[in-house]
Amino acid sequence: MFKEKFGIEIEFTGITRNKAAKLVAEYLNGTVSDARDYYDTKVITAPDGRKWKVMYDGSLRCQTKRNGEIISASRDYSCELVSPILTYDEDINTLQELVRILRKAGGLTNSSCGIHVHLNGEDHDVRSIRNFINIVASKNDLLYKALEIKQERMRFCKKMDEHLVNTINKKHPKTMSQLADIWYEGYYGNRNTHYHDSRYHFLNLHSFFTGNHTVELRGFNSELHAGKVRSYIVLALALNHQALTQKCASSKKPQVENEKFAMRTYLNRLGLIGDEFKNCREHLIHALDGCSAWRFGSREATQIGGAR
Repeated sequence: MFKEKFGIEIEFTGITRNKAAKLVAEYLNGTVSDARDYYDTKVITAPDGRKWKVMYDGSLRCQTKRNGEIISASRDYSCELVSPILTYDEDINTLQELVRILRKAGGLTNSSCGIHVHLNGEDHDVRSIRNFINIVASKNDLLYKALEIKQERMRFCKKMDEHLVNTINKKHPKTMSQLADIWYEGYYGNRNTHYHDSRYHFLNLHSFFTGNHTVELRGFNSELHAGKVRSYIVLALALNHQALTQKCASSKKPQVENEKFAMRTYLNRLGLIGDEFKNCREHLIHALDGCSAWRFGSREATQIGGAR
């Protein structure tokens, strides 16, 4: 699963776009150029030819820290770091170090900021996309609580639409065209517009259907914490891998008596096992209730229950 290509967008504030671009360029030994577009895009070209970007995002609440106090700031402090195509094995360390550098320089996030992970869609077919929809639908509640998605961001990453899920599972579309028709059902306007309303879901398939052929996961609060950013990427790659490799997937929500245990065992199923992903598992179960080690509580409670 960690050979799959991905990209990431990290929204933040606290420092200006000019400063952020300079920091990225210095670390990558790259050069900065100005795209001179509406988004005031700063393009950082790395020695390997790949281009990173720092852009303006109008949805962000701009802030900075002065004398230990967070205050309002101008639109120059609206920043979105956009990566080129990455792979986990080759690029995760670079990405994490960039996150640390931006944070150390004064970068910060607030409830208006998000992280979007873009996954390569070239290997997906109708079966795997339907799997992806059902996987996210079945884990909606657990994922939203685990990821602590803030209410302010809900309109940009809505839960999976039940009507969409039910229609897809009832009609069993055989072609991508049929699947796309169901995805856009109920929406008005041109499907090919970039900011189509259908994109504002945890799982965004609008970019997949309109030529970019990428699957986007939008359900992450932005962080300038390198470990949390890594855990979000790992989760996205694992969900993608499950959708690609599983023969079929159900949209039925499982009964959850113990949230932490349910998430931990699910992450193990996804392949996030061993010491390498211990930190990721900790980040992804931290906000949940319950006990991660024992399904029905502590070991002692389980033994007492059994004795009765």
